[in-house]
Amino acid sequence: MKKYICTVCDYVYDPDLGDEEAGIPAGTAFENLPDDWVCPDCGEPKESFEPLDED
Repeated sequence: MKKYICTVCDYVYDPDLGDEEAGIPAGTAFENLPDDWVCPDCGEPKESFEPLDED
């Protein structure tokens, strides 16, 4: 599954890890995050994230 990066603070959402503090279990794809999920570091909404290019 693809990782996504916050364009504001550079936090990387890794679906292999999920977001334990927000109750998001490991294995949750970014596309399946709740619409009201926000960046755990800066509080920006999902719309502030973009796919992370991993070369």
